[in-house]
Amino acid sequence: MQITLHKLKKINHNSKITITGSKSESNRLLLLQALYPELTIENVSNSDDSQLMMNALKSKSDFIDIHHAGTAMRFLTAFFSIQDGRNMTLTGSQRMKERPIKILVEALKSLGADIEYLENTGFPPLKINGKKITKSKATLQANVSSQYISALLLIASKLENGLELTLEGEITSVPYINMTLSLLDEIGVESSFVGNTIKVKPIPIAIGTNNQQPTTLTVESDWSSASYFYSMVALSEVGVEITLSSYKKNSLQGDSSLVEIYKKFGVTTVHNKNSIQLKKTSILNGKEQIELDLTNSPDIAQTIAVTCFGLGIACDLTGLHTLKIKETDRLVALKTEIEKLGGEVAITDKSLHLKPNRLFLQEINSPPLEGFGEAVATYNDHRMAMAFAPLALKTSLFIEDAYVVSKSYPTFWDDLKTVGFKIDK
Repeated sequence: MQITLHKLKKINHNSKITITGSKSESNRLLLLQALYPELTIENVSNSDDSQLMMNALKSKSDFIDIHHAGTAMRFLTAFFSIQDGRNMTLTGSQRMKERPIKILVEALKSLGADIEYLENTGFPPLKINGKKITKSKATLQANVSSQYISALLLIASKLENGLELTLEGEITSVPYINMTLSLLDEIGVESSFVGNTIKVKPIPIAIGTNNQQPTTLTVESDWSSASYFYSMVALSEVGVEITLSSYKKNSLQGDSSLVEIYKKFGVTTVHNKNSIQLKKTSILNGKEQIELDLTNSPDIAQTIAVTCFGLGIACDLTGLHTLKIKETDRLVALKTEIEKLGGEVAITDKSLHLKPNRLFLQEINSPPLEGFGEAVATYNDHRMAMAFAPLALKTSLFIEDAYVVSKSYPTFWDDLKTVGFKIDK
């Protein structure tokens, strides 16, 4: 469904929004809960992806379709590989069948897993014949997706002899690996990460039996979802504030780097007991050029690129090699949609370069919808819809297939109305 975002003069002063639990943390903990049923999880993400993950883990079927949920595909491939005696077909959307999974499958097969490709080699759908795995050493290419690494780490403590994982090449998205290891530590699983080797010890008993580790874990709110509100504040006038909850100062999530990154856009973050307050404290002069290596937080690249475009400033974003295998090729999608709106973008297979465009800012005085007759396409990608939405602080615009946001943030458009946005279907 297409929606219209009408040009908004300013967001409501000191709006307060509660954001659901992190999808990344939720999906990891849901898998751990399936392995250790004594665990209780609070504030689980209400995203489509987490719901699909939850349903798949509870399902008794021998056929599971996880649609567009890439994290679920990777994590469930590892999970079902160790379900001794259970045979499973794991598939997804057409786009999912184009997203590579060979690196993970080959690592699992080297441990002794029984997995077959049902269509194209290296891609879903997969036939997984669950079995007991006794081998404990594997090697994995680490510069493509950290989710392959996390998938192995999440099942490692249930392997008879644990896991020693050797990573080859430059390691991408390290904070997501550390998130996985930190969650394992919280439930009492011992691990180490030294150089390019990760070791996880096995736990054959129930969590909490011989230690004082908690069996109830609360998921922190999602920092990726917070990024869109950082963008709104950055595109606003000095003095505008938004309060978001519930967040921790020492977050496990790599996207908490937003705090430092958005200082460059004049946005200050104040940590309160269980919330953060975003405040626009300064205006840019228009001559800035933002240079960022987003290797550790690629999911906020779209938000940052659109923020820069809305402010009329240049940016050079690197470390984006994982964006090409997401819900869509996000680099191509960003280039296409920003250029629709008059921007100029150059991309490589791992970077994006946006030229400054002061002409865009002249559109803020144009009549609603004039000059932006083409809708922003979303390519079945939730982050495309949400990243472009803050531009309504500069001009009216259309968003195609707007409810794709349910993949990670189902209440996004309702929360935007709370902030003051005017939205028509």
